[in-house]
Amino acid sequence: MIMKRNHYMKITGSLAIMVAALTLASSCTSEFDKWNTDANSASEEAMTHDNMNTGAFFSQMEHNVFIVGLDKGGAFQIEDMLTGGLYSGYFSNIKESYDVGSLHNAHYVLPDKWVNQPFNDTYTNLMQPWLQLKKNADAAGTGAVTALANVVKVLGMSRITDMYGPIPYTKFGTALNVGYDSQEDVYKAFFQELDDAIDVLARYHDANPSSRILANFDYVFGGDVASWLKLANTLRLRLALRVCYADESLAKAEAQKSFNHPIGFLETAAIHANNARYSYLNPFWEVNISWGDMRMGASIESYLKGYGDPRASRYFKEAKAGGGIHGVYPGLRISNQSGYTDATSAMNVESNSPMRWMSGAESFFLRAEAKLRWDMGTASARSLYEDGIRKSFSEENAGGAEAYIANAEATPADFTDNSDNGRDAAAVSAITVAWDEDADFETKLERIITQKYLAIFPDNQEAWSEYRRTGYPRLFTVDYNGSNGSVNTNLQIRRLRFPTSEYSNNADNVQAAVGLLGGADNGGTKLWWDKKAR
Repeated sequence: MIMKRNHYMKITGSLAIMVAALTLASSCTSEFDKWNTDANSASEEAMTHDNMNTGAFFSQMEHNVFIVGLDKGGAFQIEDMLTGGLYSGYFSNIKESYDVGSLHNAHYVLPDKWVNQPFNDTYTNLMQPWLQLKKNADAAGTGAVTALANVVKVLGMSRITDMYGPIPYTKFGTALNVGYDSQEDVYKAFFQELDDAIDVLARYHDANPSSRILANFDYVFGGDVASWLKLANTLRLRLALRVCYADESLAKAEAQKSFNHPIGFLETAAIHANNARYSYLNPFWEVNISWGDMRMGASIESYLKGYGDPRASRYFKEAKAGGGIHGVYPGLRISNQSGYTDATSAMNVESNSPMRWMSGAESFFLRAEAKLRWDMGTASARSLYEDGIRKSFSEENAGGAEAYIANAEATPADFTDNSDNGRDAAAVSAITVAWDEDADFETKLERIITQKYLAIFPDNQEAWSEYRRTGYPRLFTVDYNGSNGSVNTNLQIRRLRFPTSEYSNNADNVQAAVGLLGGADNGGTKLWWDKKAR
């Protein structure tokens, strides 16, 4: 597939120069009044016109939440599949060696290059475009554009703070080297930005119900404001639940805002288009199919196979050798990649498949947990849980949802290595699918999170974050732990260490960030929101 270069791709070089040369703006979280003023006074023409001053930067931000673009598969592999992809249990590595060697993230050995790249790429390709967009949108008086960009920024940067913990955020753009915020402060900034963005976008939508914002540059919703509002409101609920073990009062208050908002929740998947306007090789296809570096993880196999899940064939291809879906045990030291290639399952994805940002099913499971945890909303936890499964089956064009929902017998399967090169393992969970109203809180929570895990595939980072927050679904532990004791094998990896590039270029601030972290700068230290007792 030859990728087509559209107007955006032709200007990326100049954008980088413009961003690098810009005069740094003031703090991002204290200027709501500026971009909120007259939020619905801008003309429809101003909001939808091919305005390169904001639109091109907005597109660049969208392309770098989940990395898509020309020759981006390698970056996506390091930043997504070799982090959250491994640590969520969705995928396992089968490549014998990379340029960093044969021991790496899969074994809790964190190479400098691989811990540097997610951090540096996101600040270059998402935060810098946001800063320039905000400057231009503020100058043009198009506050709704800034609000839209802030939703994208929060979605993208929530993935980064959930990798590292403290990050430069509220001070970004005020100096060349800036200090880090604690993760608690980052999350509080997220909530404020989402509150403000939802307020601005809702008022704009009420005043301009048929208007679209940056329609020619928005590859997710085509500028549809109502869809962006639903995404923002759902994202607020996602992040509220994330902090429930660290600050329950904050979590509950933010979740209640989402339930109170009349816009509701995202129930149709948010998908980054892959079409004639912006075409790209799907990075999952590049890593799984074209390169053959990664395969189905043993953990997700255990659940899909044990439940006889009809979505299994939608998610993964049958193994070429003998058929069936077969995963790979995590953390193996691979010395014979050829022994795994045909014996295990690659992801079922095509080169031109679009990238999904958020499943429509996720909001049902989020609401089910909020009902379970705080008795929030009018629908029952059971109905939301079951509707989440139905929505996921519908999204994947899989039949048999009702029989699946009613199954009270099937449990996750033991793992049997199909390559005869790895290792077998007994199932680590006995959770069933069918809702049991008499079950205790933890059993109900495990049921909700396990089915959410299966529904949001392949949102690697989100699944890893939820595993760390809740301990669910239960995952196999790595075969080889090369962390020299810094990561507990049973607790599994909790974060990435700070980039070495920050120690070289921003030493005082990153050292202060280690203090904010509250532990050693290694993969075993828990994040601020990672407070659930194990």
